[in-house]
Amino acid sequence: RLHRARPRRSFAHTARSFKHAMFARVLERAARRGALPGNPKAALRASHAVVREIKEIGQTGWASSSCDRSFATESATAASTSTQSAPQAGLGSFRAKLASGPDFSDFVKGESLPGTAYSLAAPTSLKDKSVRKPAWMKRTIPSGDRYTEIKAKLRELKLSTVCEEAKCPNLGECWGGGEGNTATATIMIMGDTCTRGCRFCAVKTAKAPPPLDVDEPKNVATAIAAWGLDYVVLTSVDRDDLDDQGAEHIAKTIRNLKTSTNGKILVEALTPDFRGERDLVELVAKSGLDVFAHNVETVPELQANVRDRRANWAQSISVLKIAKNAGAPVTKTSIMLGLGETRAQVVNALTLLRHADVDVVTFGQYMRPTKRHLPVHEYVTPDAFDAYREIAENMGFLYVASGPMVRSSYKAGEYFMENILKKKKAAAAKASI
Repeated sequence: RLHRARPRRSFAHTARSFKHAMFARVLERAARRGALPGNPKAALRASHAVVREIKEIGQTGWASSSCDRSFATESATAASTSTQSAPQAGLGSFRAKLASGPDFSDFVKGESLPGTAYSLAAPTSLKDKSVRKPAWMKRTIPSGDRYTEIKAKLRELKLSTVCEEAKCPNLGECWGGGEGNTATATIMIMGDTCTRGCRFCAVKTAKAPPPLDVDEPKNVATAIAAWGLDYVVLTSVDRDDLDDQGAEHIAKTIRNLKTSTNGKILVEALTPDFRGERDLVELVAKSGLDVFAHNVETVPELQANVRDRRANWAQSISVLKIAKNAGAPVTKTSIMLGLGETRAQVVNALTLLRHADVDVVTFGQYMRPTKRHLPVHEYVTPDAFDAYREIAENMGFLYVASGPMVRSSYKAGEYFMENILKKKKAAAAKASI
């Protein structure tokens, strides 16, 4: 009944078995590679190839992790050589293309530019960590004495700013001002809750927000006078729940600002669309403001997907036209990039804005506030923003602010005043000739 123990195979025996298996595999490859039936010479060549590959197996070792690579066929080797030469040829073509330089039509069509020259891919979701935010989209945490002073004053007077509510990345830079810069604050009036729900905006929404603060126009004027700001941007939430949608409240705030500063401060009003009602738009446009701003937000083709259903391109263009005809010195709008718009669509939008006699346009990169909002389609590069700025300037816009971190009121005072001063100097120089 004694069971004879099965003898263990030696290391050498195992190695030989492995080599025999590999030998069989190589024979099959050789047959497929050229050892055709009835062709002795081809079979002889194939047998020599088998011997060479077996020798390579023996030199490499049966347990080597790289043994798979020694079985590459001649066709694979040729493909590898051609693959290595392909990038060199592509690089030479790319260098030649850069030397010649793309023209305007190339930029619009996007056919003759390398993919990364216009934009970089954005993460597919907030959990996607495989794609990092580009370096040009990073900003430092706001700080400084002027920033702290403005923030404390806002809390004291119970005022809201769109800078904070919309999580603007340039908050510290605009509030800080400093030598050679104009301190700009963007005050959000009529509360911090909007009656609309645009898919890009982080401001709170509700069908029936709290009532308006009747003391707000006076508080805003007091705060601005105390800060000594050169330029203030007034923006507001939409208030479709009110009979006049807040138009009188905005106009009263502007009038108080002008009175409290003896007309020295420049006031920009970034307004709602008032559902396109002419009398309400004219009421704000005639209140004494210096810049009437209303944002179209995106190109005409993406309006329905990006904005609230009660807003649209035609209505926004109508608002800007009414304001200009009512006597607004400067009209202004803003477009976000990175929502999936094409280059041709952006250029077409600029053309339509110039036909509406809009004076100032700004471009900025769309950033997703939360996972409930629209995802970023792409990160547009600074070079592409510069190209759009040049295109808009050539169309005749009074001023164009274009950059990844630019927002509709980003350094508005600095840009506006610098541009006006340039025009005044040019006019003075022309008069002296």
